[in-house]
Amino acid sequence: MYITILGSLGLAINTILEKLILKKREMSVKRYQVLGFLAIIVAMLPIIYFFWKLSSEAFALKNIFIFILVIIFAVIANFLYYYSLKKEKISKLEPARILEPLFTILLAIIFSFIFGEVLYEKNLKIIIPAIIATGALIFSQIKKHHLRFNKYLIIAIFASLFFALELVTSRLILDFYSPVTFYFLRCVSIFLISFAIFKPKLSGLEKKTYGKILLISAIWVVYRMVIYYGYLSYGVIFTTLMITFGPILVYVFAWIFLKDKPEIKEIIASLIIIACILYVILT
Repeated sequence: MYITILGSLGLAINTILEKLILKKREMSVKRYQVLGFLAIIVAMLPIIYFFWKLSSEAFALKNIFIFILVIIFAVIANFLYYYSLKKEKISKLEPARILEPLFTILLAIIFSFIFGEVLYEKNLKIIIPAIIATGALIFSQIKKHHLRFNKYLIIAIFASLFFALELVTSRLILDFYSPVTFYFLRCVSIFLISFAIFKPKLSGLEKKTYGKILLISAIWVVYRMVIYYGYLSYGVIFTTLMITFGPILVYVFAWIFLKDKPEIKEIIASLIIIACILYVILT
């Protein structure tokens, strides 16, 4: 439990750091996506040898197809996330980001009916709190009887959906890898595909910017290791619930460091969502 809370802290810190970097005029979304995954690969090189594990079952045609799906979902999710983060305030995007764990939980429940309870816990009591939390998100965006879903918030919602699809689908094949191996191969694939599509210029930035990107990448490695080890040890739903403390920390950090004060409705909606999550944990 304490490790997952640490993962939430890492998520909050990275959101702030990535926003600061993406605010720079010279840092395009395409450039950052390629540089970010290249930095993750570099950050993992010292440890990949010691944690390498790849089962022969990973090469089964069905599992290769699942891995390709994971990569496609991840490429789309990251690009949508970075695009919305560059264009909109963090406080405006956090309600959409909070949907990611809710999407993950609901997808895990659906997958439990399809693939069984060995990989996914089947816990229907999560459905009602998830619906309440989603309603709180809609409430937070209502002003003068009109929905305030601008295009960046909608993009962020789709990013959360694709991240959830990626994570839940990953559980189907995660047993055939070590978490380190899986994340390394995932990031190598995303880097190659993103570089082939975007072809950005990688040089020409300040050295401290490269250093910040490497720091962010190292934190992402730790965060994803927490996620994957949690999935293998405690299940998708429990791990997801514990990680959802991250959005609250993002609000706090954005308020402190970016002077990005959330609106009252957004604060209330976040508290309702967290209350729903705590209800599931404690009951």
